[in-house]
Amino acid sequence: MEVVRSQKKPSSAAASADVVSNIPLYRSPPTLEVRLEDFERFAVDRLLVLRGISDGLARGKKPDEMEKLVNDLWKANMRHPQASEVINKDIISHFVLRLVYCRTEELRKWFLSIETTLFRYRFRLESSDVHRALMTELGIPYKVVTNAEFEGLKDKLTQVARSVSQPLPTSDGTYYKVPFEEVPELVASRRVFIQKGYAYVALNQVVSFIIPHFRSHLSKALVLTNRKWTSMIREQEKDRLTPIVEALSTSYLGPDYSQAKELGEMSLKDIDQVARTAFPLCMRHLFDTLREDHHLKHGGRMQLGLFLKGVGLKLDDALAFWKAEFSQKVGAERFDKEYAYGIRHNYGKEGKRTDYTPYSCQKIILSTPGVGDHHGCPYRHFSEENLRAALGKMGVSSRALDDVIEKAKTKHYQLACTLTYEAVHGSSCDAGINHPNQYFSDSQKILEAKKLSTA
Repeated sequence: MEVVRSQKKPSSAAASADVVSNIPLYRSPPTLEVRLEDFERFAVDRLLVLRGISDGLARGKKPDEMEKLVNDLWKANMRHPQASEVINKDIISHFVLRLVYCRTEELRKWFLSIETTLFRYRFRLESSDVHRALMTELGIPYKVVTNAEFEGLKDKLTQVARSVSQPLPTSDGTYYKVPFEEVPELVASRRVFIQKGYAYVALNQVVSFIIPHFRSHLSKALVLTNRKWTSMIREQEKDRLTPIVEALSTSYLGPDYSQAKELGEMSLKDIDQVARTAFPLCMRHLFDTLREDHHLKHGGRMQLGLFLKGVGLKLDDALAFWKAEFSQKVGAERFDKEYAYGIRHNYGKEGKRTDYTPYSCQKIILSTPGVGDHHGCPYRHFSEENLRAALGKMGVSSRALDDVIEKAKTKHYQLACTLTYEAVHGSSCDAGINHPNQYFSDSQKILEAKKLSTA
């Protein structure tokens, strides 16, 4: 297979042209045929990496922790049975997700930020030869500082390194000199020595002037891709690629919770106790509202009903549960006529007989509840006052509550739910909460373990 890469211009750093980089700059799309299943599978694998990075950043992981996380995520998800195809998978998956995330300003902003972070940490793991090859490919004018020049500047370089708590320069280290306008970030923060229009950049600082070039190119490319998508690609591929592209940005990539595989059936006699101890806030709110008002609108019935199906509530019990509540408001006869069909439909017993799956966090977060609705994600859709009250009712301590509210304010809704889980159960959840049924399943496991330890 041939992948078209950007053409390198001859330069003084000719030796670097022979170095093969494992990090493409994604300047040109690949000119190779991609099977439809690979188109989607490669994109999903990369999306697992990007979402893992996003979660790590939201959790405030330190740079060394992020470096390990990125490396582990990449190794786990971006492998290929054929070693020669790894680079193609990398490039194809990037361009597929570029198509997926070009479509709105919010999507572009997220993709640009996380792809840049991915590039930053992958770049840091590469050798100085690869760094030079990438600088050459980007057209950045640079020179390697000679030993004689280094000795003449060593005292000045040492002063700068000490002032910014950088490793002290040594004779076997590598320094580059580049026009100072190429490193505005380093100049602005006074982390680099400047002389005669050149900035003297240490090897561990090279990423600071590579990243702006990468980010600038990708930002422009996303805007151009969006224009092509809206003017041509979306319509041309409406029966083939468009459904895949439009679904990927909101797709749930975790385990299937359509059936309660591990925890068995949910008993109606236990449902209130289980709701108090193991339901996530979104489902606890719907459950409590149903118990109080004896009614939920369609969106709430779908969100809670499919969740209950996923935690093991059988069809007959589901009908009995909903009928017991709704009958108090609309009467048993009206329930049988207007609402029972929808419950059977969710279980695949009516209509097309589709076995519907419980909603993921992503689907719930992106819902738009209207007046009188109670579905959606409380971390996104509740006011701060209502969210604090709901979290207090779940038993979240005041200290943890402030952390949860802060994450909700900064739009890290799933992390806010993860912190709630950790506060309620006193146990960490490194994988993060990505699905209400995952919250329930993990909660039940912790509660069962506590029962056994006290038995």
